[in-house]
Amino acid sequence: QVQLMESGGGLVQPGGSLRLSCAASGSTFRLYTMAWYRQAPGKQRELVAVITSASSTTYGDSVKGRFTISRDNAKNTVFLQMNSLKPEDTGVYYCKMTMPTRVYWGQGTQVTVSA
Repeated sequence: QVQLMESGGGLVQPGGSLRLSCAASGSTFRLYTMAWYRQAPGKQRELVAVITSASSTTYGDSVKGRFTISRDNAKNTVFLQMNSLKPEDTGVYYCKMTMPTRVYWGQGTQVTVSA
């Protein structure tokens, strides 16, 4: 059983920055693709960024050039650096681990971008 724990959310003004972290339990973190998703009130969950085991990255169109996903396999942690934040970035941010036979989700961390 894998547990994912997100942290780093909060309230930030437009144009500000936040760094989210997602710590995973277990010893095989380095083998799997990790991703960040977000869900705004009344909207579907959407992909924000993905990082593979080889550290290849992909981003959603709305965050390209502003967000950066990275991973530290020694610490079993994936990060999301969010810069130039906009009110439309507000939502609950979830991390996800994709294994060959199942997927794990964290419980989420709230990000609110407001003046």
